[in-house]
Amino acid sequence: MRVAAVLLLLLSFATAVHAATARPNVLLLCVDDLKPLLGCYGDPLAKTPNLDRLAARGLRFDLAYCNQSVCAPSRNNLLLGSRSTSLGIYGLQQNFRTAVPDAVTMTQHFMRHGWRAEAVGKVLHSGHGNHDDDASWSVPTLKDKVVEYLDPRNSAGGQLTREEALFTNQKLSEIRSLPRGAAWEIMDVPDNAYADGRIADEGIRRLRAARERRDTPFFLALGFVKPHLPLTAPKKYWDLHDPRAFPLAPRQRDPENAPVYAGKVGGEIVAYDPLTVENLRDEDTQRRLLHAYYACVSYMDAQVGRVLDELDRLTLTAETIIVLWGDHGWHLGDHGYWTKHTNYEQANRIPLVIVAPGVTRPGSATRQLAETVDVFPTLAELAGLPAPRGPQPIDGVSLVPVLRDPARTVRDHAYHTYPRNERLGRAIRTERYRLVEWKRPGAPADTAEFELYDYVADPGESRNLAGEQPAVVGELRRILARHPEAKPAGAGGAKKKKG
Repeated sequence: MRVAAVLLLLLSFATAVHAATARPNVLLLCVDDLKPLLGCYGDPLAKTPNLDRLAARGLRFDLAYCNQSVCAPSRNNLLLGSRSTSLGIYGLQQNFRTAVPDAVTMTQHFMRHGWRAEAVGKVLHSGHGNHDDDASWSVPTLKDKVVEYLDPRNSAGGQLTREEALFTNQKLSEIRSLPRGAAWEIMDVPDNAYADGRIADEGIRRLRAARERRDTPFFLALGFVKPHLPLTAPKKYWDLHDPRAFPLAPRQRDPENAPVYAGKVGGEIVAYDPLTVENLRDEDTQRRLLHAYYACVSYMDAQVGRVLDELDRLTLTAETIIVLWGDHGWHLGDHGYWTKHTNYEQANRIPLVIVAPGVTRPGSATRQLAETVDVFPTLAELAGLPAPRGPQPIDGVSLVPVLRDPARTVRDHAYHTYPRNERLGRAIRTERYRLVEWKRPGAPADTAEFELYDYVADPGESRNLAGEQPAVVGELRRILARHPEAKPAGAGGAKKKKG
């Protein structure tokens, strides 16, 4: 009888463990403007011990790409599993529900199957006239500041700066009359003096509350804002880095033979003081920006580490899927560009790490190409949910076969896009090449201009090879032709249903 009782107890325990892990929690770590300049991606100058240990727990994707290198569309891509070209949304201002009013987001999909979904920080894009989506969360998103200064001197004496106004939907019609804020700030303050520290604090509180609701699985999305501009972080993270150690971009001009409109001049970065198109060419300015970017990454890394420590302390790790996702890359002087907003490699390659207990092998890596839109179907399959069906177009594929075997192939290319006025650059990235087709949506194929880059022969994209390698262009155009024609901007805007 005693043996039978012990066996019954063990069976009950095993059943309880299975029930807990059958509906795993999800911790989604979204990071703004984070490119793969991390120790786990081989950068010797990065100070990112926490993201490195996260990668050591699961699978690192070495060839992961966003679907558009700008915040709001990229976050739409993540939450909907839909590419920008399927939605017709390429800018910051338009909310995704103007394109698909009844869209079922990733978190809604989980909520419909019993998960509690919460967001802290920047997950969907708010600002520039856009707003969060209440239907995607069990409770309202707790947002924090993207643009923040502690020293009033860095905000023109404590005034509302133009970027603060944009990110808080204030005085949008008066933006050009507002002062610029500083591009960086160094303050000897505690971590939670800035937003990312507060986001980690709140993330820890949410994990503790979730621990008390063990019968309800959670989907917790934490949206860390650094290294987004302005590059502000506590002084101790600046002190981790020697600005003299950073190599400047070796090539600081447009690729040869590239269309003139494919690149950029100035842009977002010159909205911050004291930066100008001219002084961005100075070595001192470039070193300060490199130093600032790395310092902000180290600051964000420390906040992620605090959250991971709490997840471990609460014994939630074994039943929680963790995803690290960067919304797009960032130019750091290559081609003479800074920030994102191009179709080139440095603006589109992102860090993607997935830790799925019982599925991923610790410390593994893959060269399987992946896209942001793949996260939604991947998490649905890992959680045992039905595959997403929309009503929005579902462009992603599940990466679960790759999580189980990093040598598996589930797609032969990644796809992304970026607009330039009336032209749209649709791009495909294979393991070796990138082809960009520039034309107006719906225009005849013979009106297109092309860029071709070979990342084996020319990883720095120094020369557009489209005119020299027509056979490769033809092969890649056949792959691109498998994708539907892009919707023009605003074409996805559907009328709201009556009633």
